[in-house]
Amino acid sequence: MTPSLPRRMLLDLASAGLLVFGLSYWWLGNAAHELAGTAMFLLLILHNVFNRRWWGRLPRARREPRRLLDGAVTLLLLGGMLALLVTSVLISNALSGVLSAFGGFTLRQIHSLAAYWVLVIVAVHLGLRWPMIMAVARGLLGIETASRPRALALRLLAAAVAAQGVWSALVLGLAGRLSMQVSLDWWNFEESVAAFFLHCLAIMGLCVAVTHYGLQGCRRLARQARRPG
Repeated sequence: MTPSLPRRMLLDLASAGLLVFGLSYWWLGNAAHELAGTAMFLLLILHNVFNRRWWGRLPRARREPRRLLDGAVTLLLLGGMLALLVTSVLISNALSGVLSAFGGFTLRQIHSLAAYWVLVIVAVHLGLRWPMIMAVARGLLGIETASRPRALALRLLAAAVAAQGVWSALVLGLAGRLSMQVSLDWWNFEESVAAFFLHCLAIMGLCVAVTHYGLQGCRRLARQARRPG
């Protein structure tokens, strides 16, 4: 593990946190929302600077299923972020004097649609890198040996988070958000703010768990298929 990897991962987690933070527009207000979005995109620029070699290796990468999936998810994330960035600029209140001809309900709907798709894709992106994230966590905590009870406890925790993620997706109407359905029924931030963020984090946890354990299951099936009958 390179010394800079934990710091880089901290920046990546901070940008993911700002994404979740920015979803609470009706609690933040416009000024804080735009500041959070600007900070997130600055961190994403740093992320791509740090990972520029990955982009250089992409055309020459081996065509393995996992690498192809990783590349596809990363390109989807890039597309989602670009949609989020472009719509952010066009509907920005701070730039309304410059871009007065743009804006409107449809662009705001597209902006919201991109934000929730990016939330899901970021979580899948993290799920593809979960072994590396856990390796960094073990290094920071000084854990050097495997432990079955610890592994079981973490799997039970992942199952609990995933179950909560399913419920949270229903509570926040995630399916409607991802299909651009118009709804006036939204979270009441006057009743609770923390619960909204916990629901968003649980949804991300669900996507991370499905991605990580789904890949593990696919690997086991592939190994079984290669065994002589």
